[in-house]
Amino acid sequence: MGIIQCKEISKSFGEKVALDKVSVDIPKGKIFGLLGPNGAGKTTLIRIINRITIPNGGEVFFDGRPITQEDVEKIGYLPEERGLYRKMEVGDQALYLAQLKGMSRNDAMAELKKWFVKFGIQDWWKKKVEELSKGMAQKVQFITTVVHKPSLMILDEPFSGFDPVNAEIIRKEILRLKDEGATIILSTHNMESVEELCDNIALINKSHLVITGGVDEIRHKYGNNNIELIYTGENVLSPVEGTFSVLSDEDNAGRHTAVVSLEDGCSTNAALAAILSQQLQVNSFRELIPRMNDIFIKLVTEGA
Repeated sequence: MGIIQCKEISKSFGEKVALDKVSVDIPKGKIFGLLGPNGAGKTTLIRIINRITIPNGGEVFFDGRPITQEDVEKIGYLPEERGLYRKMEVGDQALYLAQLKGMSRNDAMAELKKWFVKFGIQDWWKKKVEELSKGMAQKVQFITTVVHKPSLMILDEPFSGFDPVNAEIIRKEILRLKDEGATIILSTHNMESVEELCDNIALINKSHLVITGGVDEIRHKYGNNNIELIYTGENVLSPVEGTFSVLSDEDNAGRHTAVVSLEDGCSTNAALAAILSQQLQVNSFRELIPRMNDIFIKLVTEGA
């Protein structure tokens, strides 16, 4: 059983259906990607988990029991709409938000100082929020989201506003927090981040759950039995009836890069044996697994 279970969650705003009987199970200690195009219902589901919005139907469970406000207070939530008080000093604001999450002032001060040093922003403590760039403010808000060491963190577009260097810093911290036992819900449009970080995903489109499961499992499910082959030799690869067809074969000074499509029921071992029987020197042989970006586009487009 996951740390969060959403069972048949429905939510409407007037005649607009935001979620229609969506069920997801978020396992403990994993990074769970919540995906979907703009307006699909992701943010509504996040707000329901955080009890900011009440569903019209269905229920959210935390550790196997109906979620309470006390549970929500233990969650670290980084919303897509950033919300720091522009006139406050950065340090005062961070202390205030940490104490709202139940930390004592002394504990909050000690932990925040560590994070500020780690992110190289200790000189910003006395600056006002309005003096910070978008990326700087984002660092501060990330820190205030995780400083109380919540068991569950919900990060909505956490890389927004960051250059590649700082985005990599955040990625490493997310992975470290997972290694320390945290569960992380990651809502993002960045499919590279999904492949790099997420163990499981759920894709929501037009208020409905389209697919959920492990990232590797889903990528293999939407594979098309294509193999990339790099080979050399005097012969040119020929298709073998009942085994594979040749989709492409590019020759670069005697080094060939070919893509073959396996026939239904043909194993990769059988295909490799048929290729080797053609007296070719095989340098590389790998399954072509679709990227999450391609799967996302395919599923969203089909549902359009």
